[in-house]
Amino acid sequence: MSPGRTVRIIVGEDQPFVREGIVRVLEEGGFEVVGTVGDARDLGPMAAAQRPDLIIADIQMPPDHGDDGLRAALAARAASPTIGVLVLSQFLEDAYAFDLVADGAQGVGYLLKEKVGDLRVFTDAVRRVAEGGSVLDPDVVARLVGRQRKAGPLDNLTRRERQVLGLIAEGRSNSGIASELVVTVAAVERHVTSIFDKLKLHQSAEAHRRVLAVLTYLRAS
Repeated sequence: MSPGRTVRIIVGEDQPFVREGIVRVLEEGGFEVVGTVGDARDLGPMAAAQRPDLIIADIQMPPDHGDDGLRAALAARAASPTIGVLVLSQFLEDAYAFDLVADGAQGVGYLLKEKVGDLRVFTDAVRRVAEGGSVLDPDVVARLVGRQRKAGPLDNLTRRERQVLGLIAEGRSNSGIASELVVTVAAVERHVTSIFDKLKLHQSAEAHRRVLAVLTYLRAS
């Protein structure tokens, strides 16, 4: 997406009042909503016609109210890989988050639907995903951190390194992590390098290693 260009978005949500609320929040945040749908079957055709930068979709949509919204959004992305996908869920579903990131963590995001009401959190997530970043709901990450885990590769990480990796999983940049932890960016860079080394992620580009680190984190949590 070109810097400074308005982000063009399609919204998939079957509840009219919720859909209107999402559209209103997006427009107040400076985004352009180029289409809305209430049925997952309409997402693909609308995406093909409008060529949006981002699809925001409820995971559970008609016709079957299963994971129709997620599957339709990912199918639209497969047809046009430059489209970002941000899915919303009423409840915490770790499997959906993992499936989304496992398909490639660039330009994808997963948020609880309640976060739409927090303008700063929601619009920041929209921008990050539209720009090719990734976002995982902090509540999902927190629950994964709190689980009892079997012994695995994360056991070699220090407590601070696990904090940093959790924030990477949320989609934070190094500067964002530094701000959250009140440390310098240089300190974060050292932690990230150490995480890559301990997880034996040596031979890939920085962005790709971040994706692999997140996948390791999710699988081990």
